[in-house]
Amino acid sequence: MSQKAIFIAGPCVIESAELLNTVARKLVEINEKHGTDIIFKASFDKANRTSIRSFRGPGLERGLQMLADIKTRFGLQILTDIHEAWQAKPVGEVCDVIQIPAFLCRQTDLLIAAAQTGRTVNIKKAQFLSGRDMHYPVEKARDAGAKEVWLTERGNMMGYNNLVVDFRNIPDMLDIVPTVIMDCTHSVQRPGGSDGKTGGDRRFVPQMALAAKAFGATGYFFEVHPTPDEGLSDAANMLELDKLEQLIVELMK
Repeated sequence: MSQKAIFIAGPCVIESAELLNTVARKLVEINEKHGTDIIFKASFDKANRTSIRSFRGPGLERGLQMLADIKTRFGLQILTDIHEAWQAKPVGEVCDVIQIPAFLCRQTDLLIAAAQTGRTVNIKKAQFLSGRDMHYPVEKARDAGAKEVWLTERGNMMGYNNLVVDFRNIPDMLDIVPTVIMDCTHSVQRPGGSDGKTGGDRRFVPQMALAAKAFGATGYFFEVHPTPDEGLSDAANMLELDKLEQLIVELMK
């Protein structure tokens, strides 16, 4: 690859300090062994869960403290997502990258607030938009002063409870920004298709990553968990933590 690939990895949601530490230790191990600089990802609040009864996370205040502890203890860069504009400022004080969820990528106030923090803004492409449509969210962020904007591909709705990835979106978005990430785990989701939860099939995560590489992706996003089936969010889609290193090595070839 012409530039060093960006890797983002971590559990879908903050479940416990123990889980964060387990994942962070593995990411540091991979970084030291392979010269990568994996960005640690976890959400303090999953505000878009299918069911009101689903686990959402520890919330903003406690969640940011836990992410700050990971940053201090392990020296990792941190990424998390925001759902409301007022969250941008406190998140920007802790995190290196602020992520805009796919469903919210057209929310002007959210994009402006994230951009004004001075942090990198990673905008996930909505399931209902094309790659070329992402020119407009990027324009909003840049006009608000964003210093660096990334785009992330995560598939498009295909009928009900299914996603399909049109990998042509990757080169289309590279015409807009120089950094396009492939979300290799959310793209294998079956949204809302598992009895009040989002289902999916993690078997296809490596293929999503390798196909994205062929289309020129400059980075890769993986939600990982030591025991994914026991995860409290996106259990069906998260990659087993012990499989992450092998896949990263393959992508770096």
